Amino acid sequence: QVRLVESGGGLVQAGDSLRLSCAASGDTFSRYNVGWFRQAPGKEREFVAAISWDSSNTYYADSAKDRFAISRDNAENTVYLQMNSLKPEDTAPYYCAADSVPGRGGVTLRRSSTYPYWGQGTQVTVSS
Repeated sequence: QVRLVESGGGLVQAGDSLRLSCAASGDTFSRYNVGWFRQAPGKEREFVAAISWDSSNTYYADSAKDRFAISRDNAENTVYLQMNSLKPEDTAPYYCAADSVPGRGGVTLRRSSTYPYWGQGTQVTVSS
């Protein structure tokens, strides 16, 4: 079992950047696929980005493509989400999630139901 803790959120202005971190403990993190999701008030949880256990594949929502970048450092047990050119519509709590089944494809990693392990979230607020 893996435990996840997000950090790096904050209040920024439109056009600014943030880097979110997802720190893991409790298991061999390098075995886990990791996804980032967000859920604005009154909306469903939304996929943002995902990375496979070995960094060989990354996946992005259309809203994140070309602005966000997901990466991982397995030696540090951490996954990062670099967010550039932030927009007010990016405002939401952001959650990282982990799944230990190898060979998952992009369709599966985009589903929140794929992930059994979740962090508590970090708030991102983008003012206009």
